[in-house]
Amino acid sequence: MSVMNEGVPSESGKLGKFSWALFDWANQPFFTVVTTFIFAPYFTSFVADTPAEGQAYWGYTQAIAGALIAILSPVFGSIADAGGARKPWILFFSILCAIGAFSLWWAVPDQQSGIIWILAGIVIGTIGVEFSIVFNNAMLPTLVSPERMGRLSGYGWGLGYIGGLIALFIVLFGFSLPEVPLFGLSKALHEPDRITGPMAAIWLLVFIIPMMLFTPDRAASDISKKEAVRQGLASLMTTLRSLKAYRNIVYFLVARMFYNDGILALIGFSGIYAAGLFSWGITELGIFGILINFFAIAGCFIGGFLDDKLGSKPTIVISVLGLAFASVGILSISDGQVLFGFPAAMPVEGDALFASPAEMVFMVFAFIMGLFFGPAQAASRTLIARMSPPEKAGEFFGLFALSGKATAFVAPLLIGIVTTATGQQRPAMIVIFSLLILGAALLSFVREPDHR
Repeated sequence: MSVMNEGVPSESGKLGKFSWALFDWANQPFFTVVTTFIFAPYFTSFVADTPAEGQAYWGYTQAIAGALIAILSPVFGSIADAGGARKPWILFFSILCAIGAFSLWWAVPDQQSGIIWILAGIVIGTIGVEFSIVFNNAMLPTLVSPERMGRLSGYGWGLGYIGGLIALFIVLFGFSLPEVPLFGLSKALHEPDRITGPMAAIWLLVFIIPMMLFTPDRAASDISKKEAVRQGLASLMTTLRSLKAYRNIVYFLVARMFYNDGILALIGFSGIYAAGLFSWGITELGIFGILINFFAIAGCFIGGFLDDKLGSKPTIVISVLGLAFASVGILSISDGQVLFGFPAAMPVEGDALFASPAEMVFMVFAFIMGLFFGPAQAASRTLIARMSPPEKAGEFFGLFALSGKATAFVAPLLIGIVTTATGQQRPAMIVIFSLLILGAALLSFVREPDHR
């Protein structure tokens, strides 16, 4: 296992950087086929009693996971800084994610009892994958110089979307489209939907192996685990008490609290909304996800280039405003109407795929959405890496995760409450738009350090 000395960040070798970026490839199928395009819409449409009830349940699981991640990420990041190595933490939380994801196989249609265990599996999987990302992100400043961080970060996000795309292809052409799915899975029991959990779990554990073997990690300190906890918590308290010295970072983290919450909600609920509005099944959702991912891959690589040329902050602002525009477009679509009042036919049985006018308009805004997802997230990771002191990378990436999760329970909670109160899915988009616009406005207070 490769290690590196603490100190000034130095360029890692090509294999080390590729293996680090491959971690995004490893974890992305959990987000793509479990929490976005396949399992989440299946859960809301077939496991819960009604789509609205299912969306509310899903919102509550993400709220619980988000609150736990917000509270614990800075703590774990500080402890990891004190203890040195990040890989053991990545491995532990990846295994935790795999356990939660694998348990989703038992989410049967019209589940009358035991649904609490499925919700627990969703929470455990989400916590595991998000914590593992905190520690992987904290390795970025030790692998590449500041002026090249944007490309590496964007490259990682691009690989992630490619991984998600391939996972969707496997689900579609291996399980959904064939009359007899792989392994003889039963379509009547929705086993092609349920297999996405175990598939994401196995994918994650297999593809983190290169990062564990070839990406340099900081050397583990010789202090005990108990002492690492003590030192980590003490360092975190010192940092929190001295946040005035890091005011620019604080402005950025506050802005990110809002726009990232909107991004995550838009990712998580767009597929759910489409499934409820158009009655899409696994095939339509899978192809929808594939098309979105093509645009997301292009956006990541273009965004990585712009990040190093224009800067991280302009890249984030452009992307967040693009996502806000897309959310308004999706909000404008209802049953038989698009663009807030123009009549548009809905899909009927026997129509070609995405052939109805309402679906076509939805897809246009979805493609815009896909183009801006990756750049907003990759450039955010680059900006905090450039602004953070190298010796406190874990701490600040923990606070970075906090900023992404401190209000992350708010959007799902508001969506759950609004959906429950109205009995409709559409008003959720108003919550998402508001968070995106507020986050973009708060970025005006952030000064990006010169990285060239």
